[in-house]
Amino acid sequence: MSINAGDDKKNDLSYSHPSKDIKSTLGNVLLNKKIILCVTASVACYKSIDLIRLLMRHGAEVFVVISKTVEKFISKDYFVWASGNKVVSELTGDLEHILLADCGRSDLVIVYPSTANTIGKFANGIDDTPPTSVLSVALGSKTPIVIAPAMHESMYDNDIIKENIAKLEKKNVVFINPKIEEGKAKIVDTESALLSIVKILKQRNFSIDGDFEGRGKNAGEMPFTRKPEKTIFEIKDHYVKNFFKDKRILISIGSTIEYIDPIRIISNTSSGKMGISLVKNALKFESDITIVKGLTHSHEKITNEQTKGPPSNLKEICVTTSQQMRDEIIKELSSFKYDLVILAAAVSDFRPSNFSNNKINSDMSSLTLTFVPTLKIVNEIKGVCRGIFLVAFKADYDVPIEMLLHKSYKKIVDANADLVVANDVGKKDTHIGSDLNEVLLIDRHKNYYHFPIQNKNDVALNIFKAVYLYMS
Repeated sequence: MSINAGDDKKNDLSYSHPSKDIKSTLGNVLLNKKIILCVTASVACYKSIDLIRLLMRHGAEVFVVISKTVEKFISKDYFVWASGNKVVSELTGDLEHILLADCGRSDLVIVYPSTANTIGKFANGIDDTPPTSVLSVALGSKTPIVIAPAMHESMYDNDIIKENIAKLEKKNVVFINPKIEEGKAKIVDTESALLSIVKILKQRNFSIDGDFEGRGKNAGEMPFTRKPEKTIFEIKDHYVKNFFKDKRILISIGSTIEYIDPIRIISNTSSGKMGISLVKNALKFESDITIVKGLTHSHEKITNEQTKGPPSNLKEICVTTSQQMRDEIIKELSSFKYDLVILAAAVSDFRPSNFSNNKINSDMSSLTLTFVPTLKIVNEIKGVCRGIFLVAFKADYDVPIEMLLHKSYKKIVDANADLVVANDVGKKDTHIGSDLNEVLLIDRHKNYYHFPIQNKNDVALNIFKAVYLYMS
């Protein structure tokens, strides 16, 4: 489908654009589907970029229609880049609203995000913006319509707005309920919007190419979506410093040991370098830091760069066993208000079921030990501090990236964590004890960033930039 105004390809809504290289990279569930994405002037409009890319990654051709005031928030060129198609920001004699939304022209229209103003206009037949004109035509042509509201909670609870929503729902317009938190009706995440679109097209008997392909065993399981690392890398350091200045942060570092007898232990080979890099960055941000420190194999000392002595904003608690680490972390979180917890320590997963009070005789011909799991410290954090931002770590050895993503997401679910930093320590250049690291950073919505091989200090800085992005 295209809108032609002469032969110049720049006047063609569907000319081939380099941004379309991502099409169907996550599957073909929306292959050959033409979706109109209307964007209205909510501060949440920046999230529409992610939805455009997600729809394209599942095969859709996306055409963007924006109200003029959206350009106060985001340049129209950004939407051109995201979709690879011409963007409609005003209606001309080419009748863009007819060419986009008339009978059979498109498969679905979604408003993401939708303001209360747009809902009110649409419900009452007012079409004085490109999005409302497209919606008016789509309703008349029986094209499926989905609306994702975003506004303050008090507006969403307004009886008149509720009446407008109910009125449109009677016309078979589908609303995706926002998430109510912090006094706001926040727009639904992109993955949920994608699921709703697929469900609606299936219900309307549109041809859908099966379930999401190649991503998990369960029908309809949401895929992982890679985000551009550039979004994080380009955040200015001074923004991060200003944000974390005086924030109270707890970081666990090093490894723990478990005693077999008074002199024998089991442990792991974690060096603690990643944790130390995190602490050094937090010190530069002038945060108030508590480290719960296990065994480290790094000889690097954490000192104040000016005085060369212990930093005044650093509190250090030394532990040995996983139980001690758990007890000290819970004690700190129960005693003081923290803003952020980063659990970078490599805690022992198992301990001997029995401890021998005496040294086990070395003359024994064989020794059989039984191990039991240790407590999962990360799973207790949100029970102690419900509102705290929690960053967990997940290490694995020589596994496919998809397996690492799934294991990391399971950790997010089990611990109600906000982010997981995952790495494969089975790789040659980023083995345990190396000064380098290559990590995946996964969020609660199955979005992830892939940080290439970097010095651990740079990795730590980018982790803080990512946390800033999610917390601010």
